[in-house]
Amino acid sequence: MEESDSEKKMEKENLGPRMEPPLGEPEGSLGWVLPNTAMKKKVLLMGKSGSGKTSMRSIIFANYIARDTRRLGATILDRIHSLQINSSLSTYSLVDSVGNTKTFDVEHSHVRFLGNLVLNLWDCGGQDTFMENYFTSQRDNIFRNVEVLIYVFDVESRELEKDMHYYQSCLEAILQNSPDAKIFCLVHKMDLVQEDQRDLIFKEREEDLRRLSRPLECSCFRTSIWDETLYKAWSSIVYQLIPNVQQLEMNLRNFAEIIEADEVLLFERATFLVISHYQCKEQRDAHRFEKISNIIKQFKLSCSKLAASFQSMEVRNSNFAAFIDIFTSNTYVMVVMSDPSIPSAATLINIRNARKHFEKLERVDGPKQCLLMR
Repeated sequence: MEESDSEKKMEKENLGPRMEPPLGEPEGSLGWVLPNTAMKKKVLLMGKSGSGKTSMRSIIFANYIARDTRRLGATILDRIHSLQINSSLSTYSLVDSVGNTKTFDVEHSHVRFLGNLVLNLWDCGGQDTFMENYFTSQRDNIFRNVEVLIYVFDVESRELEKDMHYYQSCLEAILQNSPDAKIFCLVHKMDLVQEDQRDLIFKEREEDLRRLSRPLECSCFRTSIWDETLYKAWSSIVYQLIPNVQQLEMNLRNFAEIIEADEVLLFERATFLVISHYQCKEQRDAHRFEKISNIIKQFKLSCSKLAASFQSMEVRNSNFAAFIDIFTSNTYVMVVMSDPSIPSAATLINIRNARKHFEKLERVDGPKQCLLMR
């Protein structure tokens, strides 16, 4: 399966996955039409100015690498024209004197996941004036029909009390307008904390946030753009939004057992976030998923810069063989095998034969089917 010319062009220009026009815009107004079958999930990305929201969004959804986010604010105005089919900027972003990217007002993006699932991502600027407007004049517009609130905290913020005040205001608005929304708190820039203090500081912050969030429940993650923690957090968030994830996991388990794999991972194709996995044997590295996401996404980006299209990879040593291949139109699969008696060709044939079945599972309104053991 080859990527289309437009997808290759977007990757080459570092524009990331295809995004759709924002809700509220007339369908087709920017040259795109959202299908009636699309399942749209509204995701709010909030936090004080300079907390790192726009940088992490660019890494996950627009194929930036960490060091390139330093120039994000300085170049975004020049990129508005080329991004106009991907997102709608209410105003713009700039970079301040210490290198923090500041988002003004709200930037809307539509990112397609797994066929019919579309993330309606609202990146809300964190300046005090805008934050106050979100809780007053824009309250209903911002907080209505929210599926997920992601609130980003700068772990080294000097205004922690104000940060917590704004977070509580968000929770009050969510409770009033979207009481069933899932809440995620990202304690960000953890790389700036001394390594021997990270566990303690995160635990203290997590306890405070869970206490302040009541009666709502919140899930907390420590994150940094410089390691795999960012991928771990966003994989967990996206996992909560996949409508048929239990069915997907059941079929992935059956697939792994049929082909006698040690482990099978499913990655979303554009972001390389892990959306499902099954393991038959215990693995030593608890962070392997996020590390693989980071490594393969960077390799895929390097390929695109050379006008090459990444499709598959096989890594083998004396202990195991790992196969990474395009699986469905929206996913990659990774299969880990340790049985030396199973030839590579057999595993690749099994991956190919399972594709059609998993394509059906991605259709939200598709028939309920199961990959049966033979």
